[in-house]
Amino acid sequence: MSQPWRILVVDDEPDLEPLVLQRMRRQIRGGKYQFEFAGNGLEALEKLRADDTIDLVLSDINMPQMDGLTLLSQLSSLDQDLRAVIISAYGDMGNIRTAMNRGAFDFVTKPVDFDDLQITIDRTVEHLRQWREATASRDKLVTLQNELDIATNVQQSILPSDFPATAKYEINANMVPARNVGGDFYDYVGVPNDRMFATVADVSDKGIPAALFMMSSRTALKGAAIGTGSPREALIEANRVLQADNPTLMFVTVIMAVYDPHSGEVTYSSAGHDPPVVVRADGSAEQLPAMGGIALGVAPEELFGANLKEHTFSLAPGETLLLYTDGVSEAMNVEHEEFGTARLLQLFEGNAPKSADEAMTAVFDAVHEFAGEAPASDDITCLALHRSATP
Repeated sequence: MSQPWRILVVDDEPDLEPLVLQRMRRQIRGGKYQFEFAGNGLEALEKLRADDTIDLVLSDINMPQMDGLTLLSQLSSLDQDLRAVIISAYGDMGNIRTAMNRGAFDFVTKPVDFDDLQITIDRTVEHLRQWREATASRDKLVTLQNELDIATNVQQSILPSDFPATAKYEINANMVPARNVGGDFYDYVGVPNDRMFATVADVSDKGIPAALFMMSSRTALKGAAIGTGSPREALIEANRVLQADNPTLMFVTVIMAVYDPHSGEVTYSSAGHDPPVVVRADGSAEQLPAMGGIALGVAPEELFGANLKEHTFSLAPGETLLLYTDGVSEAMNVEHEEFGTARLLQLFEGNAPKSADEAMTAVFDAVHEFAGEAPASDDITCLALHRSATP
């Protein structure tokens, strides 16, 4: 059973206390209301300062030492979440207006009609109840938002922010989550012989669960890349790690490529991910073969490995490799049209990117312009690897 609403009645008439207790006896016995009494504003303030559990002040206006209007003006200094109802002489609109201006929630007139008083009290405490629930919900949302902000900062700190830029090639990438925290991620790691692994991945679901699985996936993929040196073998090893301890059956699609800056050779493998795109030096673009594959985390090693392939091609000088998630290709505008692969392939016609940053930024700008005011339905991630036009 909830606690009774605590009401402080402030009036200098000695007969009012027994009358209130008699007329409100059913509500008191039922645990709905509990009454306290004070003879004037000063006494009321002392009670309120000593007891911050009072919910409602029901006060007369004309009282000795401190009247009801002065009491009203003092209530805001108490920093207590309560409501005030004024008892006024019938027709005394001047004082009623003053009382409302000083924060009174409602008023009743003398002689007091207890049926009307009951309705007024019920309406006032219901308003207070709704207000407190709304305030509690707001506070919970603020706390949750603070936690989400922390999670966002943690996730962003995990994603690389310093990108390799050499005379032969450069990498740049970005991820914009659909929510505070997302399931997409990108990464790169150097391996022997100056080769560079680049990875883009998309975890199932969104929000904090996806972000947690994203962190585990990133660690597994990075360790596997360093330990194997082959995209296919790295994906097999990462799947072995994730599939062994995945009670929630979450999964992650991955495109992983290894680049040799000396030859320009790129070898990639895909675990259920969108195939990469190559932007030629003249601005034309081509989507490379899809490798099929099964997403990491759900299939046993034998089945996963049997469906995994590699493809090797040469990235010519001045060309750019784009690895991205379906948040790019499936971005939707307000007409529910998808951005699509065709728009991505046409993006650089006649204006080939001169750097990885230029390519990556162009993709994000095009997607955002296309989507317009439509809310993002998925995380958007793109990694660009650009081979310098001159050796």
